Amino acid sequence: MKRRHLFGAVALLAGLFLTGCKDEQAPATGQSTSEPAKTYQWKMVTAWPKNYPGLGTSAERLAERVTTMSGGRLTIKVYAAGELVPALEVFDAVSRGTAALGHGASYYWKGKVPTAQFFTSVPFGLSAIEMNAWLSKGGGQALWEEAYAPFGVLPMVVGNSGMQMGGWFNKEINALDDLRGLKIRMPGLGGEVLTRLGATSVNLPGGEVFTALQTGAIDATDWVSPYNDLAFGLHKAARYYYYPGWQEPQAVLELLVNQKAFDELPADLQAILTEATRAASRDMLDDYTYHNALALDQLKQQGVVLKRFPDEVLQAMRNESEQVLGELAAQSELNGRIWASMKAFQAQAEAMHAISEKELYDWR
Repeated sequence: MKRRHLFGAVALLAGLFLTGCKDEQAPATGQSTSEPAKTYQWKMVTAWPKNYPGLGTSAERLAERVTTMSGGRLTIKVYAAGELVPALEVFDAVSRGTAALGHGASYYWKGKVPTAQFFTSVPFGLSAIEMNAWLSKGGGQALWEEAYAPFGVLPMVVGNSGMQMGGWFNKEINALDDLRGLKIRMPGLGGEVLTRLGATSVNLPGGEVFTALQTGAIDATDWVSPYNDLAFGLHKAARYYYYPGWQEPQAVLELLVNQKAFDELPADLQAILTEATRAASRDMLDDYTYHNALALDQLKQQGVVLKRFPDEVLQAMRNESEQVLGELAAQSELNGRIWASMKAFQAQAEAMHAISEKELYDWR
């Protein structure tokens, strides 16, 4: 009798155990184990020609990277300049929500957001590695976000072209007077400096630069550096190629993100977009460092005349740059904080680089 009761109890417990396992593993009738993940289809407008080396291709690679990392939950369709909006209207398109993303350079929006000029390039200012460090570690990113917040736009670093060239000229610049009367394409703070030195600066999107230079609509132009300048064929429209790129010792490229659209993303997709953008930034700087060296050799082989700006001209540009930046800083309390922060970091970085990078470059 005891043995039969024991076997009966064991069988009952086993049955209860198996029933419990079955209940845990199988959903109730009419219930689904999981719901399909929500997907997002975004538009990205850019300031660049379609698949333009370094700039346009970087935007395409970013879109591909986000699609892959998100498993297709966030896809991005890229529009070149003029396909959806003109190059210089990218900021407005993102602010309005016409597109969730924009890919451009902040000095293009100086008419709408004068403060934005601090976040592409400052004449005689930070280098690429210094600018990246100031933004990510020195408080620059928070100041940038503060400047764009009233427009509903979140900025992210999406690349850097490194130090640029001084530009293409159809006549030699041997003295300061040679700048007077020149019509030159140069956006941002560098253009303002040249205007004060007697030139006339104009702001043209990249797709119009070659034609304007070739037809004489402008006498000179900056663009980027050998990699992009060769791709545009600027050496066929002007003979003299000047250095150093005092006006753009580095040039941040920015990803503009519509804040509302970003806030609607789940946390993992926000992280994916952020990290994909960070990877794109590293990729672009590598791209320019490598291809600039190759392109410079090609330009030399095609008879381009490399010229250094005279010291007299560079000194005048530097003096005027300090005036222009001081006046921009005085326009608002935010501008003052940005310029103070940037200058303080540059002073710290210079002390270190004077005994590191600069020494190495001088000796090697």
